[in-house]
Amino acid sequence: MREFFERAHIIVVGGGAAGMMAATVAARNGADVLLFEKNDRLGKKLRITGKGRCNVTNDCDRNEFMSNVATNSKFLFASLSRFSTADTKDFFEELGVPLKVERGKRVFPVSDKAEDIVSAMKRACDDAGVTVINKKVDDLIIEGGRVAGVIAEGEPYGARSVIVCTGGASYPRTGSTGDGYRFAKKAGHKIVEIRPSLVPLVSSGKLCARLQGLSLKNIGFKIKDTESGKVVFEDFGEMMFTHFGITGPVVLSASAHLSDIKSGKYVASIDMKPALDHKTLDSRILSDFSEFINKDFINSLDALLPQKMIPIVVGLSGIDGRKKVNSITKEEREALVSLIKNIEIPISDFRPINEAIITKGGVSVSEVSPKTMESKLAAGLYFAGEVLDLDAYTGGFNLQIAFSTATLAGENAAWSSFE
Repeated sequence: MREFFERAHIIVVGGGAAGMMAATVAARNGADVLLFEKNDRLGKKLRITGKGRCNVTNDCDRNEFMSNVATNSKFLFASLSRFSTADTKDFFEELGVPLKVERGKRVFPVSDKAEDIVSAMKRACDDAGVTVINKKVDDLIIEGGRVAGVIAEGEPYGARSVIVCTGGASYPRTGSTGDGYRFAKKAGHKIVEIRPSLVPLVSSGKLCARLQGLSLKNIGFKIKDTESGKVVFEDFGEMMFTHFGITGPVVLSASAHLSDIKSGKYVASIDMKPALDHKTLDSRILSDFSEFINKDFINSLDALLPQKMIPIVVGLSGIDGRKKVNSITKEEREALVSLIKNIEIPISDFRPINEAIITKGGVSVSEVSPKTMESKLAAGLYFAGEVLDLDAYTGGFNLQIAFSTATLAGENAAWSSFE
């Protein structure tokens, strides 16, 4: 074991976004680094992020970034100050990956290939002299209140510092199986209860199943707490109906705001025409009705709604679908307007955590230094990325958290290893 202690100043556990960044930064700061990855290749989860396109960051300033962090945003002040969204863009472009900014300030590689991001990060590790070992880390070695290395597949590897970058519990097929929580517990850390975030939502009603496969764009979407009457999330964008409920960008973002979901306290509301207020939409419907004045009500909505949704809306409106348009009353029309502006979907649960983009919860940040990412309980032990109790909305924010926290961890672990 002494041989390995002499050789490795730092061991990084986990070869994902945070792990590769931490290893690269530590090695660039002069440390000998061993990067352990239990998969046969690095960046397995990173390769599938953003539907294979990899939304690497968001082109916003620190204040806007912090407003998009759902949990423990203040903890990130130091790491975002040290390694900002602009620094992430520079990092990849210096590695030869041109980037582009899309709607919502989302930053992607120009190639739209996550593989280019993974290849660049692997190249950075190689160029910095990082040694990659494809073994599963089973445990930490902790001696006298400080970390002394790891046990990997039964073999001890010594180190002055260990950086845990094992991710959360989402997408377990990529290797994120919660190992880091077990390591943290051994060091005495509290684990905030984990649950899925940025995940599709389940509805117990039949409406969603009937609309399965229908995608909606440019809709208003909100989630209301039925107990308090408060709107807990509101946005504008895209969503899709599935056999189990709803998914899509606005739905995934909404999921980060929900808790105690199984109590049935939440209901989603879809505004099919968010650009039109009640009066304007009523005028629009009157105009359509004048064109189809002798048609049945069910045949008068083709210009207003997706075909698949028409029978659903007709059924929810309470208006007989075979009633002639010229017989529809003002009260019925006003009820139709209200319905189109507020189609309600009861929410009964999250989809399983293995379908979540990220994990909410993790290592309590109260026990980790925000300025160094070092454990307050075990010297030489650092954490970075999704293993921490940090999560944000969609748009590149979670990968930036990984890069920023990993940079701090890598730098500080390297500097402390020479003290």
